[in-house]
Amino acid sequence: MESNNVPQNINILLDQKNIDWAMVLRATLDHFDCSTGTLHFLNPSTSLLELEAQIGIPDFLLPKVSKIPIGKGMAGIAAERMAPVEMCNLQTDDSGVARPAAKETKVEGSLAAPLLLKEKLFGTIGIAKPVPYDFTETEINMLMNIGASICQKLS
Repeated sequence: MESNNVPQNINILLDQKNIDWAMVLRATLDHFDCSTGTLHFLNPSTSLLELEAQIGIPDFLLPKVSKIPIGKGMAGIAAERMAPVEMCNLQTDDSGVARPAAKETKVEGSLAAPLLLKEKLFGTIGIAKPVPYDFTETEINMLMNIGASICQKLS
């Protein structure tokens, strides 16, 4: 039973009066069998992606991921392109999309998706596995749907 193509447990969390964004992120990671994730909201006054919730990011990296410029790293590029950015293995990537510090997360299969609603950017959500992994089109679409549901609560 999924409404709006979003898992029911995530919809229930998003229907709370005071949304616990870390719980929404945890439920999303569990759905995709991922170990690490971030949820950034766009600050319109600074045009920076600001960290709202994270799971599995080493403490020493938090300063680097707390505020992300549009166009920098996977989250920033997903925001800039307003399209998902996927990497089968972040550890071996040499495209320049992943920032050097990202390798310190020890994750491999990674997916960053913009939080979009009616072509307006609200932020990004990123999920990652500790093993090489290619996310399917269905999984990418599901993460985009979760992102759109998050946007409905922010708008």
